[in-house]
Amino acid sequence: MSLDSLTSALPEYAKDLRLNLAAVATTSRLSEQQLWGTLLVTAIASRSSRVLAELAPEARARLSPAAYTAARSTAATMALNNVFFRTRHLLSEPCYGTLRTGLRMNVLGDPGVPKTDHELWCVAVSAINACGACLDAHETVLRTSGVPAETIQEAFRVAAVVQAAAATLDAEAVLTEAAPDGPEDAAHSGLQAP
Repeated sequence: MSLDSLTSALPEYAKDLRLNLAAVATTSRLSEQQLWGTLLVTAIASRSSRVLAELAPEARARLSPAAYTAARSTAATMALNNVFFRTRHLLSEPCYGTLRTGLRMNVLGDPGVPKTDHELWCVAVSAINACGACLDAHETVLRTSGVPAETIQEAFRVAAVVQAAAATLDAEAVLTEAAPDGPEDAAHSGLQAP
């Protein structure tokens, strides 16, 4: 299981996506830890068991044990934060912004990796979960720390590609299963069996 097998699993009609997935791993301006942490947190955020099963073993091999744990911790915390802060942001009533959250988020203070790596991972997960408030907050921290916009964009570029791969492969699994005559019928309709 690996990024290469995930890339080759994408159907022919998603050739651009296949090329984009290969490109994020080979042309990224992110460090190895930033890149593989971003791939892991976005695989988790995508909620696709297939994508996570393909990327997690390679991420574990490429990241230190501390970084692997930190990425998983970041994904868990951002799953919580993205729902909470997105909802608070979307509600018309401003009083919710003044209330105490009542949620523990200690990992934000000590993520176990350099703060820049953690913040990039937060941006990537927030992009998938569409939390504008979290995107703004984490992007501001990164820019204040001197991280260039191109590096920040790289994190959400990875997020976009991983999320698209997850959506495509999950749809293919359902469509192939739903094809009237099984995988052969799926092949005739332009679908590929997983």
